[in-house]
Amino acid sequence: MIAARRLDKISRLMGSRATPSAFLKAFKLLGNDDGDAVRFSTYHYSSNSNHSPTNKVLRNLPAHVKIVEVGPRDGLQNEKEIVPTSTKVQLIKMLVSSGLTVVEATSFVSPKWVPQLADAKDVMDAIRNIQGARFPVLTPNLKGFEAAVSAGANEVAIFASASESFSKSNINCSIEDSLARFRDVVSAAREISLPVRGYVSCVVGCPVEGIVPPSKVAYVAKQLFDMGCSEISLGDTIGVGTPGTVIPMLENVMNVVPIDNLAVHFHDTYGQALSNILTSLQMGIRTVDSSVSGLGGCPYAKGASGNVATEDVVYMLNGLGIETNVDLEKLLLAGDFICKHLRRPPSSKTAVALSSKKANSKL
Repeated sequence: MIAARRLDKISRLMGSRATPSAFLKAFKLLGNDDGDAVRFSTYHYSSNSNHSPTNKVLRNLPAHVKIVEVGPRDGLQNEKEIVPTSTKVQLIKMLVSSGLTVVEATSFVSPKWVPQLADAKDVMDAIRNIQGARFPVLTPNLKGFEAAVSAGANEVAIFASASESFSKSNINCSIEDSLARFRDVVSAAREISLPVRGYVSCVVGCPVEGIVPPSKVAYVAKQLFDMGCSEISLGDTIGVGTPGTVIPMLENVMNVVPIDNLAVHFHDTYGQALSNILTSLQMGIRTVDSSVSGLGGCPYAKGASGNVATEDVVYMLNGLGIETNVDLEKLLLAGDFICKHLRRPPSSKTAVALSSKKANSKL
């Protein structure tokens, strides 16, 4: 108790200067004559959800952020070795157990194009009765939509591109043709009151065309919103975005789509994902896509690394005092589970750091 009071006193005296290293140094200078053992954890320090931002930049941040977990679909879809259905289902259960309330479960696409997700119906059957989360599924066309509904899906997603070249290489049609195709899907969904999420890829750059004008992103986003998509996720597919390019893109889109209907989806190819997310939050975005352990990538964008890791997003948001309702410890278990199955180390820096810290504490 004496140690706890001393820590509290140091915190009040040091204020904004109370970095982890300064905090511990001050405590040692004051002494520890009560014999209490002090265990200082940077994880708990950064996870202080009671932190009250005092500067103008942090005051603009939302109190709560919704995380859309895309690992089971976007994260696994390009894995060459087929992941057993039971493993996918267990991963989804562990993600929901961590507190994630939206988990993109699978995709109803042709097994010819995405063999990894050929078990979409079986996955949906297995998670049908899981409570506490929504499980949107990707449906590229009306046939996929009908299969998803038949399998019990209660939310679907469609995807378009802001790049003409990428649209043709990814879904083999022009942007306008893809939008026409999706209007049929959205119309069918609205008839049975099924929510539809719209993805826009290549919102900053394209592997073929290079820079994508923000006006093109805004055009596609508005088309999806006007046809009835309740949420538009803006994806930096090849991870080339920086705050300097994300800001004008978001400004253009926010002029035509309400900010409450927008989400961001960043890849971490150049290590910019977290900075782009923070920039987006400062602009008013409150929904962020991420993938457990940073799984995923894009087969049409060579060299593009995976989605931003959910663990890293949660760690950053915890440190900003932003609520996510996600238990980081349980999330780490989910990431460890799937990485062990895939026989690879996690792409999450948070997972690597905390795992190393835990291992060192046992020495």
